[in-house]
Amino acid sequence: MDASRRADSPPELRPDTASTSYGHSWDSASLTPFKLTQGRAPVAPTDLVIDQALATRAHVGLGARLTVQSTQSSRTYTITGIAAPGAGGRLNQQTSLFFSTAEAARLAARPGQVAAIGVTPETGTNQAQLAAALRKALAGSSAQVSMGEARGPVEFLDAAGARVKLISLGGAIGGTALLVALLVVVGTFALSIQQRHRELALLRAIAATPRQMRRLISREALIVGAVAGVLGSLAGLPLGAWLHGRFVEMGAIPATLERAVSVFPMAAAVAATLLAAWGASRISARRISRIRPAEAMAEASVERHPARGRIIVGLVVLTAGAVLVAVLSALRTEASSTPLTFLSVVILSVAVALLGPVVVRAAAVLLSGPLGVSGPGGRLATANLRGNAARMAAAATPLALLIGMTCTVLFVQPTLGDAARAQTRDGIRADWVLAAQGPGVPDEAARRVRALPGVTAATEIVHSTVRVGLDKYAAQGVTPGGLAQTWNPDVTSGSIERFSTDNATEARSAAVSQLAADQLGLHPGSRLSLTLGDGTPATLTVAAVYARGLGFGDITLPHDLLARHMDNPLASAVLVSLDQSGPSVTHSELVSSVREFPGISVLTRSSADGIQADKQQSNAEVNYLAMGLVLAFTAIAVVNTLAMSVSERVREFAMLRLAGATRRQVLRMLRAEALAVLLIAAVLGSGISLAVLTAFSIGMTGSAAPTVVPLGYATVVGVAALLALGATAVPGRIALKPRPVEVATVRQ
Repeated sequence: MDASRRADSPPELRPDTASTSYGHSWDSASLTPFKLTQGRAPVAPTDLVIDQALATRAHVGLGARLTVQSTQSSRTYTITGIAAPGAGGRLNQQTSLFFSTAEAARLAARPGQVAAIGVTPETGTNQAQLAAALRKALAGSSAQVSMGEARGPVEFLDAAGARVKLISLGGAIGGTALLVALLVVVGTFALSIQQRHRELALLRAIAATPRQMRRLISREALIVGAVAGVLGSLAGLPLGAWLHGRFVEMGAIPATLERAVSVFPMAAAVAATLLAAWGASRISARRISRIRPAEAMAEASVERHPARGRIIVGLVVLTAGAVLVAVLSALRTEASSTPLTFLSVVILSVAVALLGPVVVRAAAVLLSGPLGVSGPGGRLATANLRGNAARMAAAATPLALLIGMTCTVLFVQPTLGDAARAQTRDGIRADWVLAAQGPGVPDEAARRVRALPGVTAATEIVHSTVRVGLDKYAAQGVTPGGLAQTWNPDVTSGSIERFSTDNATEARSAAVSQLAADQLGLHPGSRLSLTLGDGTPATLTVAAVYARGLGFGDITLPHDLLARHMDNPLASAVLVSLDQSGPSVTHSELVSSVREFPGISVLTRSSADGIQADKQQSNAEVNYLAMGLVLAFTAIAVVNTLAMSVSERVREFAMLRLAGATRRQVLRMLRAEALAVLLIAAVLGSGISLAVLTAFSIGMTGSAAPTVVPLGYATVVGVAALLALGATAVPGRIALKPRPVEVATVRQ
């Protein structure tokens, strides 16, 4: 039985590399598919074995010298060997570097510790029994034994974390999509049943029972749902592969988190589709199945006012939406507020759907003046808004949902990002910022800058996540010396001077955001017990409470304490303040001091703010892509509903033309109706989005002014207008092609 030990670190290479680079001890090569194809194994501290893919891409070979930036200072190594997985293959997940055992241990900076121990069983060994023996031998330690597929999360920690994130994102998006689908499908079925009112009324008139009517409509819905569910599930396979590729490209998930294809999600999708179709059909068929046979034909000839029960339910749902918005304004964490944000939009859209006919009739009164000025087409459109409010509401509801959901998706991240950047911008007092394109800024680079004449403070910042009880908090580690000269988190109680200068308690000092202080019941002088990133417990004394938690995280710890318990202890940035009273360090001098460290840039505060904005935009793109699927489905529903609404009016158009209306006048009427529906939907959708975004902004930023990009809003309304006019004009022209006399004769 062989045991190999591994110490990993994520270095950065000077040559341009397209994939992430990971460093390993050569002792661990036996656990990998890599075999030497050229040269020899590393022995000396400066020896290095690289994989074939990197050698080809960087155009280097045996004997070449390669500078590697790792978690320590950069160092130049001599390539003594080239390895490849299997028969000259390559790994898509990473670029692999192999160091000597001693050098890997130095880079890992965990004396006496290893990341994992790989055990290779002898031939014929029962793996289950071996695993049980290992667990018994390791009893009482923190080590865990993994075998088979369970080895993946141990080898790729980022994949395990991304899997949880992906499940959470999928659950939120899937739940929202299901609610949107149910809302849209109910509206579509209601419009379909309304169009078939004469046919269904005739069945009631010839003694069809309510139960038979419900069975008929439900079975039709189940057949349609089954076909749609199967086709949609099959279409979801390539779409899922495309989404996985896009998420990997965006960095939302690592390439090591492979896409799994199973029959169970497809079965769940078909079941959800059948359930949504059956529920929508039952809700839509309720009215037609309950009326008396003698009343059926009379009701089919004229649209009746919405039932009192529908209005009551609509008001109840509207109240529930208002309550959700009020709750949203009290939530102060993104994890809890984001799902409720989209849920609020859907619930308020449901209220709009239920109260739609009332809203359309009220809008018809307000729009009668402007529409009447536009001529006969406008007056006809006004009459249709009043006389066919349910049909117009069915078209306005998905359009309002599309505008409301799209505006919410587009402006949630800018609202949060602008507030965070504003807090960061106002809280950084430094004159210059050192930023790294690779794994981070080494300690040596910060020490050199700190030693320059005229530099009064150089604050290293590392970012991590800590756990307090069962809750996770974003944390940053800062070097305490001169902290007040580079950083201003807007302290509300306590003092960061104590955090900075009290050497006796420096390692035990912490500062917390107002949000964390409120949630954990902390104040200056309180004891804060937490668990660091590697599972190490720590107890600190709160020195200050600050207001700028969005920009600087919820918990601030000493740099050395946090960095010692992170896989990557390099600083993400270094804030540099200069002595304004004496000779100042120039930009070129700062650049010269860190020139030998690859990938480090010296930036102004405004340039650093631009980099942060780019990172936030990259993170927002993941949400845009995920919610884009829901929005695409809603857009399809908008087109479908509008097309259905127009295509069934062939007889109405024929009667208008027989009464003297020209083809052009009928088309003008349709355009006027489409614009009226668009206006109603834009007002409702914008109002829903504004209410939700305002509540989100109050809870997350403390300000009732969400970030709304005018060009983005205009684009949303413009796209909605194109959908509305296109989905009305094309079916309208098709419906006007038959001769009016023939249509009227056939329809009699």
